[in-house]
Amino acid sequence: MRMKRLLAAFLVFSTSLTFAAEKGSFDITKRSLAPTSEENIRFQPVYTNEDWNASETAVIVCDMWDLHHCLNATRRGAELAPRMNRFLKTARKNGSLIIHAPSSCMKPYENHPGRKRAQSAPKAANLPAAIAEWCYMIPTEEQGDYPIDQTDGGEDDDPAEHEAWAKELAAKGLNPRAPWTKQTELLDIHKNDVISDSGVEIWNVMEAEGIKNVILVGVHTNMCVLGRPFGLRRLAANGKNVVLCRDLTDTMYNPAMKPYVSHFTGTDLIIEHIEKWVCPTITSDQLLGGESFQFKNDKRPHVVVLVAEREYVTNETLPKFALEHLGKDYKVTILHCDEEGKGERNDIPGTATAVADADLLLVSVRRRALKEEDFQAVQDYIQAGKPVVGIRTANHAFSLRGAETPEGHSVWDAFDAEIWGGSYTGHHGAGKDVAIKQVADHPILKGVDVGSFKGTGSLYIVNPIADSATAILSGTIDGEPTEPIAWTNKTKFGGKAFYTSLGHVGEFEQPQMSILLKNAIDWAVSK
Repeated sequence: MRMKRLLAAFLVFSTSLTFAAEKGSFDITKRSLAPTSEENIRFQPVYTNEDWNASETAVIVCDMWDLHHCLNATRRGAELAPRMNRFLKTARKNGSLIIHAPSSCMKPYENHPGRKRAQSAPKAANLPAAIAEWCYMIPTEEQGDYPIDQTDGGEDDDPAEHEAWAKELAAKGLNPRAPWTKQTELLDIHKNDVISDSGVEIWNVMEAEGIKNVILVGVHTNMCVLGRPFGLRRLAANGKNVVLCRDLTDTMYNPAMKPYVSHFTGTDLIIEHIEKWVCPTITSDQLLGGESFQFKNDKRPHVVVLVAEREYVTNETLPKFALEHLGKDYKVTILHCDEEGKGERNDIPGTATAVADADLLLVSVRRRALKEEDFQAVQDYIQAGKPVVGIRTANHAFSLRGAETPEGHSVWDAFDAEIWGGSYTGHHGAGKDVAIKQVADHPILKGVDVGSFKGTGSLYIVNPIADSATAILSGTIDGEPTEPIAWTNKTKFGGKAFYTSLGHVGEFEQPQMSILLKNAIDWAVSK
């Protein structure tokens, strides 16, 4: 009897595997960024679930060459290729069309069935007028600013290594500025795949095959992936349901150029630009399972910033701070609440997804009740003993001060006591500068010129702070007791916490505020 049950279970398991392999469809979650207002200043993630027929889906592999004039680009391409090959294999197995597009490298494939298939595709009745041309911008992009400076070509090599690499390429008889000759052999090309670098041919093939959905993978995101005739801009502008696979790509960005962030942050900024103005993105794990791909040298801790307050304009000061001070060392996700008067004030879209992957949580929230899914993610994160940093209104972030909690939402009235070790009861009137004084030595104060630091916001009443907390800065106004204005704490759940009641726009205008906050983040994530 036991053997029969095991056999029955095996047959059910085998049947489910067969169904999964043969169902020929993909459960796709597209991510885009939508503006919170007509000003197009702040954006929120929007996730859209779609069921794609695999046979109506094409994957275009953009410029995954064998060699590149940038040595680091060559290295990253080789690191990316095995994961990409698995992605292509899965898509192909489910019935998707794979299109290999190693630009200016068609000669090695002139007799390949995939090349002939591209050349013999009938002319599409709806062939776009400019599909043969590079596309530098589409109208939607005019609404935003391009996020990185790539005018130097984007090479991020060590100069000595780059010089040696150029000599090595020349010694092989290759052009050091354009050494590519074919697609990397780390990607399999099957006889039923298509090979082309022509926007016309690729469009014709896709129309002949009834392709409705397109996934772009390859390099480089800010150049060829966006601009080629078969790239994101052309396909999006001409009505294809196109997405970028954001973890199977890489940019040409040099951290020595504006905005002076790490190479990987440069890629993140380009992906954000694409999600705002060009098309949505997906990740490779949606086909492969497991986790998305990450380059081995991308060791940035992930800082998730929750912004939901309108008194102190941190929806402007924190993004500026993050770009200028965190971009070199951290991966940053900034999540904004719905704008006042638009949508639901308690909603901070994307919270649950981002916090689940966070290494540090930065809170600038005032009296919001989070959706239960988002609240649970924040609570799980903090109760796991992970680090958290808060500014200004974060000591009454999730308390509604006795107001009724909206249905489907949760509050955390003890957040101040349990996380910051504070006891906020209000604040003194505005209009008086706060005299700031150092009250303890701490690494968070390194480089902070306390003597010239002036508090411009009202002084918060927070005494007493818990025995587990250590004040490092105090603030005083005339005629009132001194209050701690910056301190560290060990949370109720064992995690590291830093809180400061500073965070007024006038304080962010002083360099000391950014130094203090950056130091606090460094301290909180340190082991």
